[in-house]
Amino acid sequence: MKVVVISGSPRKNALTQVMMKYVYDYAKSKNQDTKLINLSDGQIECYRGYGEEYNEATKTASDDITDADVWLIGTPIYNSFFSSALKNLFEYINYKKTAGKVSGMAILASGNIGFTDVQTLITQLLSYFRVVANPKAVFLTTEAITDNSVSDVNAQNRLKEMVDETLEIASKLRQD
Repeated sequence: MKVVVISGSPRKNALTQVMMKYVYDYAKSKNQDTKLINLSDGQIECYRGYGEEYNEATKTASDDITDADVWLIGTPIYNSFFSSALKNLFEYINYKKTAGKVSGMAILASGNIGFTDVQTLITQLLSYFRVVANPKAVFLTTEAITDNSVSDVNAQNRLKEMVDETLEIASKLRQD
């Protein structure tokens, strides 16, 4: 099974990337064919339309997402929405090639507000791509991350549980 972990914050020192690197390390321990797309790297180009030429990092990210069976998506909340960089990334994906994939999500915010709104927006995006969304998203506040690591044990356990459950859903769907 192919897994892609997406860190959806474009900020260089993003706490979202800390959270999603934790998810990546755990997912990789469960499934060796796991890749990380970190939008903090700043290599994904702004979408300019179909038929345009894009850099190698952008093409690779698009191919990795399209080829993956499982998407583990992490995003910060910016102005009551997920990041525009994450939305930009999905402009490259052909919805005709994504039906039946499975996705889990982790959402990070500075306070306890807006989580279900952003979960709904991401779920709607996934629905357009005909991707099955794990309904049990992980909501974390920035307090769970200190010294460049997910320091809250409860947060660690919830992230692991999201990965495990999402992989299990994907595995069950593949058996059918």
